[in-house]
Amino acid sequence: MTAIICIAAAVILRNDGRMLLVRKRGTDAFMQPGGKYEPGEDALTALRRELEEELGTGIAADFDAEKPHSLGRFSAPAANEPGHIVEADLYLMAAAAEVSIAAEIAEARWVSQDEALALPLAPLTRERILPLIWH
Repeated sequence: MTAIICIAAAVILRNDGRMLLVRKRGTDAFMQPGGKYEPGEDALTALRRELEEELGTGIAADFDAEKPHSLGRFSAPAANEPGHIVEADLYLMAAAAEVSIAAEIAEARWVSQDEALALPLAPLTRERILPLIWH
């Protein structure tokens, strides 16, 4: 039986149409920021906490200013945990703040569609999110 990892994640777009992708320390794949739920958290609570931990208070302020819009729940093979499926409650939000990487994040990039497609991407990002956002 395949193990399922439940996360909350954000598609974060800037005014210029670039999307924020992050890469965790010790990994190669870029993906949306977000992470696993802690006990008792709903999706938005988990997402806000993860964004603040990983990207700083500026992004959390953008989150608070304009609540993210739910895009639904999506699943794909997990990028960093072989044999696992990730199920993501996915939200769309705009951001004006610069990011300040922290926690397990090694790199953050604001990318165009072409730049994203040239990167090693998590299956969820490549198979589900990019076609949804840049169709």
